[in-house]
This record gives sequence, C-alpha cells and structure tokens, in this order.
Amino acid sequence: MPKFLLSAVCFLFFITRFVINANGQKTSYAYPVDKKTLAKGKELFNTNCASCHAIDQEEIGPRLGGITKLLSKQTLTWFIQNPAKAIESGDRRAVNLSKKYKMVMPSYDFLKLEEIGAVLAYIDHETKLNSIEPLVVKTENLSLQSTERFGKPVTKSGIQIELEDFVQIPASSDKPPLTRISNMRPHPSGDGTLYVSDQRGIIYRIENNKTTVFLDLRNIVDKYVNTPGLGTGLGSFAFHPDYLNNGLIYITHTEEFVGKKADFEFPDSIKVALQWVVSEWKMNDVKSITFQGTRRELLRINVPGVVHGTQDIGFIPGISKNDPDYGMLFIGTGDGGSTIGKHPEITHSLNSLLGTIIRINPLGNNSANGQYGIPADNPFVNNPDPKTYKEIYAFGFRNPHRISWDLTHGKIMFSAEVGESNFEEVNVIVKGGDYGWNTREGSFGISLADLKNVYKIDTTEKDNFIKPFSAYDHKDGNAISGGYVYEGNLAPLKNKYIFGDIVNGRIFCININKELSDSTIYEINIVNNSKPTSLQEMSASKRVDLRVEYNPFSKELYLMTKSDGKIRRVKNASVASRK
Repeated sequence: MPKFLLSAVCFLFFITRFVINANGQKTSYAYPVDKKTLAKGKELFNTNCASCHAIDQEEIGPRLGGITKLLSKQTLTWFIQNPAKAIESGDRRAVNLSKKYKMVMPSYDFLKLEEIGAVLAYIDHETKLNSIEPLVVKTENLSLQSTERFGKPVTKSGIQIELEDFVQIPASSDKPPLTRISNMRPHPSGDGTLYVSDQRGIIYRIENNKTTVFLDLRNIVDKYVNTPGLGTGLGSFAFHPDYLNNGLIYITHTEEFVGKKADFEFPDSIKVALQWVVSEWKMNDVKSITFQGTRRELLRINVPGVVHGTQDIGFIPGISKNDPDYGMLFIGTGDGGSTIGKHPEITHSLNSLLGTIIRINPLGNNSANGQYGIPADNPFVNNPDPKTYKEIYAFGFRNPHRISWDLTHGKIMFSAEVGESNFEEVNVIVKGGDYGWNTREGSFGISLADLKNVYKIDTTEKDNFIKPFSAYDHKDGNAISGGYVYEGNLAPLKNKYIFGDIVNGRIFCININKELSDSTIYEINIVNNSKPTSLQEMSASKRVDLRVEYNPFSKELYLMTKSDGKIRRVKNASVASRK
C-alpha cells in the first residue's frame, strides 16, 4: 500500500540519547558505525520504513533524516513501541505529525531493541553523511481529536460474521509480518485447489487444507527484490481463462534497476527506484503440482518510488469465449510514488503507464515491443497523439490496489483505490475514464503543493473526472483492501460488495444492484462464540494487513491476514437481533 503515518517515524525513536555539552546545548548520542550494524539497519529500514518515509525528503510520512539530532533515546524507544500511546499522551510533536499526515503508525513492539538501534544508527549515519537537519514541526497546542470529517461515517449494518481457520501459510520471515500473503486464485478447473501468493516471492498450492510450494520466484528471477517497502515483491498473478489447454499464468514482480531497458521510462533527471515486470509463465504439464516450464517477459515499467506499483492483474472470470473481453488481461499500476515524490508530471497522462489500468491481449503481438497485443476496441486506440499508450483502459489512479468484476448485475468492474490522506475509494471502472488523481482525492480537489488537505470543488466548475462510486474517510480507516460481490449461500452477504481496511481490519460492505443506486458503506461485525471480536484481536496485531478473497466456483469468502499468516473462511453470517 498502502499509509501508515510514521511507518518509519517509528524508527525515529530509539537511539538518540542527548548529552549536554559545555555550552548547555544538546548533541546527539554517538551511534555505532560498524558496517554490520549499518547494513542491518538499512535492511530493516527498507523493509519497515521505506514505504512511507525517506531519509532526505517528505513522502507519505515525514522525512527521517535529522531525527537523531533531536529526540532522546528514551523518547524514540517509547514512540516506536507504541506510537498511538505517544499521541494519546499529548506529546506535541507526535500529535502534530499525526494531524499533518492524517494517519497513525502501528506499533513496532515486535522489533528487538538492538534492531531498533540498528535502524536509528543507519538514520544517524545517513543524516551525518548528507548533513540533514531535523524536520521542523509546529507544536502548537492542538486537541487530540479533530471533529473535521469530509466523508460520511460508516454505517452499522447489523450483519455479523463468524470465521473459521482455513489454513496457516508457512512463515517466510522470522519476524512480523510472518508472511506477506497477498492474492488468492482458485485453480481454473474449479476442483477446489487454491493458490496463494506471498510477496516475498512464493506461490503456494493449497489442497485439502495442506500447503505446498507451487513456484518460488526467488530461485528463478535475476535481481528479484521484495524490499524496500510494503508494496514490492510478487505483486499479483492470474491464470489465463484457457489455462487447462495452454498452461499460461501471468505474474507481476519487482526487480532492482540495473539499467535494463523498460517499456515505460521517464527523464534521466528522475531516479528509477525499481522496475515492475509483467511476465508469462507456461506450464509444461497443467496437471503438475509444482511449476515446471518457461517464462517470457511482456512488459517492464520504471517507477520512481517503492510504492503504488503493479499490484493487481486479472481476467474477467466466467465469460464466454465469444465475449470481446475473453482472454484480455487487465493490469493495474499506481503512480509509482511519482506524486508524493514531487514528480506529478509523469502520471495522470495518456503518455504514461503510471496511474493506469491497462487492457492487453497477452497472446497478441501488435504492441510496441511485440510481446503482447493491444485490442482494437481499447478506448484510446485511435488517439492521434503518437505518445499515447494505446493499452490504457482507464487512468488517473493513485493506487488501483485491487480489481474485481460482478457479472450478476451486468459485468461491473470495481477497483479499490488506496488514497493519500483523506479518502479510500471504491471506483466503478468506465472504459476510457479519468479518475482524477493527482488533482482529485475522493470527490474533492487536492493541491499538489500539499497533498494532505482537500477542498470542495466549485459546483459551477465542470470537469470530466469520474467520481468514486463510494468512499470512506480516514477517520474510519487508512488503506482500503478491495473485495468482491458475494453471491454465495450466506443470505445476509448476498449481492454485497465485501471489502475492508488493510490496517485496522474492519470489514465493510455496499449493497449492489444493476442501477448501483446505493453507495452507502456499512460495517460488518465479527463474532466468535457469539461474542464480538475483531481481526486485530484474532491476529494479535494492531496492523492486520487484511486481504479479502473470494472463490467464484465454491462462492466462499476468505479473509487473509499477513500479520499472522492465517487464512480464515467466513462460515456463517447473520443479522443481529435488535432489542
């Protein structure tokens, strides 16, 4: 995603001990400078902080360079272990940062003291190396709770669900999150076999509640990386609808930038952080329980940041071979951190693949690189500008994190858009549509100079931007986890788009009909043995890292939590009695 205020401000706070010098001034504590400590600190920073923070510039959260000149070891330690408590205590810097960035970082109490120390040693080393001064934050006395709300509050639905443990995914790390499980796909035959990806580079096969490794990219892809940040690694995967005959699987992943030519590039003055790659993997035998076969590259995209990449792809499920959408692969790519990285000009444009959903025929060859086809009925095929990417289906996205379709009510395409500082959006995707980022967030305007505050649009001002179908305020969550329209046997959930919040794990729904006449967001409660509970409680983590998945064959709904690596199945749903 992802959005977690101080994802790395957490790292701000451990080792800066202040010493009073002869002039009564504070000077920073001497941090370790040995190569082993700094290497460990850099690794932890890239894994836990870099999604939201940089050393030398503002990103989703504040820059961290200089913090070790400013705050004590005790303060930093306290903040990292429980950021929310620091804010609730009234600490002025913490309160004002949370107000400015409109989010609160989850606790990092799972990090050992020596690990936090290594991170801060790395920050201190980079601070001195680059002569970075601390971020100045106004610390006026503001109330902890702001009453300002731009979106409608989420409504209580009265619906409650019960969950059952389905499978435990093997840990891919010895520290939280134990896994980085991200996508679930059913086997195209509908035989009950499921496949689940871990962003660290593994696709697992699940049969009869037993998990085995189907494919490990780490042993195959040169320069494969799943750091820095929370949104890198194995982004998504999809089986071709004719997989049983052609054995084709499509996967997106990140690679280090080592100068390899990309299909989308930007001026050399902008640094390339990494590359997103879409590739085709062909099974030798579709009956094999492990991948054995070949691969070829379809598309390579340069991105200037480590967030908002190519994190979801998919084919419309269950449609006829005569349908013009059959076999067309939809690929969602965010703005690559270009907007928050001060390069807004390389997104929100038909001349860029950043911030787009594209539609390609992976079996064709009329693209610029000859590796895939551009369908003749794509909306911008006849655009006269030679720089237009004819692959684009819709654009103007910050992070189209998840894509799904509802065929019951008319082949409706949904995309969940992870927002900046104010809104999380559910968009209904219209062919050729412009969804407004980076001049709109939700139904409001947003200034590129700020990106934190929105303003109402003059009703006399006309534009062609498509507004969200629905959105929720950051008072209700921090990052949307997109979902599916449920058509199973649990009556209270039927004809509802089920989704949730990645961070706090709340479960939401919207009633769906052909007219899309109701965009109200309702909350679904979780109960265990008739007692209220939550995914935070069940996963024993304040940051749940929720993903919502659905099997269109069995019509079963699943909730996946990275924090504990568990997949839970919704086993029952009811409407609570009103007393």
